[in-house]
Amino acid sequence: MAAIKSRDTKPELVIRKALHARGFRYRLHSSSLPGKPDLVFKKHRAVIFVHGCFWHGHNCPLFRWPATRQEFWRAKITGNQERDRRVEAEILNLGWRVGVVWECALKGREHVPLIRVIDSLSFWLSSDEKTTVIPNEY
Repeated sequence: MAAIKSRDTKPELVIRKALHARGFRYRLHSSSLPGKPDLVFKKHRAVIFVHGCFWHGHNCPLFRWPATRQEFWRAKITGNQERDRRVEAEILNLGWRVGVVWECALKGREHVPLIRVIDSLSFWLSSDEKTTVIPNEY
């Protein structure tokens, strides 16, 4: 697992590049906020997490429980989910807004066109909505 990247993943880079092209400026992995969000938009008091469906246990076609070492993986992934919920609550309590983009929104059979993902994020960043999740249908 040491070879698994936690930052600068392909989905994260796609989101970063597209939002930057739209004129949004951000900081990366700010250690001053809980969970070190992938993108921090100080001007909008908003953060975005780009979650991998496997590592965060998303209920989508890209996630499947491993057949081997089931006890280890259940503990690992449910621990990640609990930490995600705790971090999101902490960030919201600090007065920030939280967005989550799931990996399945950007790849796989049922992906959302990138332009729609970026339009949704742009709209959310410019709004007063506290949270957003893309895709939200799972």
